[in-house]
Amino acid sequence: MTNDYLIRLATHDDVQQIVTHRRRMFEDMGNQDTEGLDRMVAAFGPWVADHLASGLYKSWFACTADGTVAAGTDAWLQDWPAGAYDTSPYRAYLLNVYTDSEHRRKGLARLLVKTCMDWCYANDIRIVTLHASDQGRNVYESLGFTPTNEMRTWKDR
Repeated sequence: MTNDYLIRLATHDDVQQIVTHRRRMFEDMGNQDTEGLDRMVAAFGPWVADHLASGLYKSWFACTADGTVAAGTDAWLQDWPAGAYDTSPYRAYLLNVYTDSEHRRKGLARLLVKTCMDWCYANDIRIVTLHASDQGRNVYESLGFTPTNEMRTWKDR
C-alpha cells in the first residue's frame, strides 16, 4: 500500500506541517494540556525552522499523489563527542513520527523511519535513537531498535 505514496524531504515551507504533526502526535498519545501544547508549539516552530535551515534537522513526508502530507518522520542531528565504539560527530534522534488517522495501518511510519535510518547510515551517523510510544514500539523493535539504560531527571517548570 505504501506504493501509493511519494516520499519527500521537507523544506522550510513545511515548518507548520512539522509543528502540526508534533502537536497531533502528543494529542493522540492522550496529552490534553492545551496550554502546555500551545507553549510547545510557540517554542517549537522557531526552533525547528532554525534547525532545518542549519541542516541539523531533517524531516521526511509521505505524500499522496495530489501532494497531501499523510505522514512524517523527523531526525534531529545531535552534536556528539567521539566514543570508543562510535567516532561519528552526530547521533540522530528520531521524533515526531506521525501518521494522519485516515492513512494509518498502511506501513507509512515503518517506511519513513526506515528512510530516515538509511539516510543516517549513508551519512555516517551510526547511532539512531528515539522514545517509543506504546503504539509505535512494535514497529521500532521490528526495525532493530532496542531498549537502553538511559536515565533522566528534570526540573518542573
